[in-house]
Amino acid sequence: MGSVKEDVYEQAKAIYETVVEEIKNWINFVKETWPLITLLIILTVIGLWYAKPAPPDRVLMATGSQGGSYEVIAEKYVKFFAENGVKLELTRTLGAENNIARLSDPHDPLQAAFVQGGLVNDQNSKNLLSLGSIGFEPVWFFYRSDAFTGENLLTLDFIKQPMAIGEVGSGTHRQVLNLLELNGLTINENMKEISSKQGVQAYINGEVSSIFLIDGIESENVQLMLKQPNTTLANVTRAAAYTRLMPFLHEILIPEGALNLKENFPNQDTKLIAPTTHLLIDKNMHPAIQLLFLQAAEKINGGRTFLSKYGQFPAFMESTVPESPVAKHHYEKGSPFLMHYLPFWLAEFIDRLLILMLPLMAFAYPIIQTMPGYRLSRARSRIFEVYGALKFLEQDLSANYDPSLHQTYLDKVFEIEKNAKALRIPKVLSGDYYSLRTNIDFVRTLISRLESGRQGM
Repeated sequence: MGSVKEDVYEQAKAIYETVVEEIKNWINFVKETWPLITLLIILTVIGLWYAKPAPPDRVLMATGSQGGSYEVIAEKYVKFFAENGVKLELTRTLGAENNIARLSDPHDPLQAAFVQGGLVNDQNSKNLLSLGSIGFEPVWFFYRSDAFTGENLLTLDFIKQPMAIGEVGSGTHRQVLNLLELNGLTINENMKEISSKQGVQAYINGEVSSIFLIDGIESENVQLMLKQPNTTLANVTRAAAYTRLMPFLHEILIPEGALNLKENFPNQDTKLIAPTTHLLIDKNMHPAIQLLFLQAAEKINGGRTFLSKYGQFPAFMESTVPESPVAKHHYEKGSPFLMHYLPFWLAEFIDRLLILMLPLMAFAYPIIQTMPGYRLSRARSRIFEVYGALKFLEQDLSANYDPSLHQTYLDKVFEIEKNAKALRIPKVLSGDYYSLRTNIDFVRTLISRLESGRQGM
């Protein structure tokens, strides 16, 4: 029994001593090669920072005007971003045109916004990239059923009575101006340039007879208008013509009764025209944040909705804004493998490391390969320094031995031996080290012989 305990003790002691020895070796290795290790760390940090810096933890996004669908959708994006450790801050704007102007301004902190198709051109799209379309924004034209006999958009009957067309700077206002121009009409005093929310209230108060809303069906303003009594949703009978003349528009069919089956609203199959909602970003947005927006769009906008089929969005559709390379790759290849299984921040960090691995190794490999030789070279140089001091003392003894300095010579040998014992030498140089110790003993013996020879005289 005692023998077993002794064996266990000896094995544990051997393991402990081996571990301690390895730790000491590593500590010595770091102490001896710290300049190269420091250089490697600096190169790694510089590579990570400049090649692909870490994504920000805060992003500013525009929501458009009050009561619009952008607010509803953006709040869902906020929740998705929060789940992935990024704060998405929302700011209210005048609308799509205002969003474009702010995104194009390199000094504006705004980084993302929803914008209607057809509003961006070569002049106002500088500094912008598109992540694709996320849904339809129908042109809703509501009017009082008892006030008009026709239903075609922008006829003389409609423009002779008060009409809300959205405030200046909004997508609705710009799209209405485009429709007016297409119909050979110009803006007049009956057209109220007020926000969509103000327009809906004006309609309810009887201050306007018709109203344009260009927004998603989930918009608070649209939903409020759908509940108004004695109200008709215009059937765009020439929808095909509009989509041909304005390619960014799409034709959408609202079946009879689909908006309110109980009230049979609309009371006939109704055609609408609709641009798509584009998700635009500042071209300098971090690729990882772009990917997070795309994942949010797939989760929030990728399902079947009242106006779209399952999987129809997000997608690139008739955008005049340059397409983000990150989005192109995402639509073709999907999300990076790691993002399906790891938290966003961790997957993104590993992805950055993998991307930098090859170029980083081009720098790191020569440094790592140099470390053993560097360590040996440093150790040899320290041995040679001691050898140099020893050789100088030996030459001085042989040529100029002074009996009165006998103790001084011994003190010098002792100091050289002390320096030799303090050396941290790799095992591969053990032969050189012990040869140095032997030579130290030789010089000490030489001093003794010289002193004995003097006394024998």
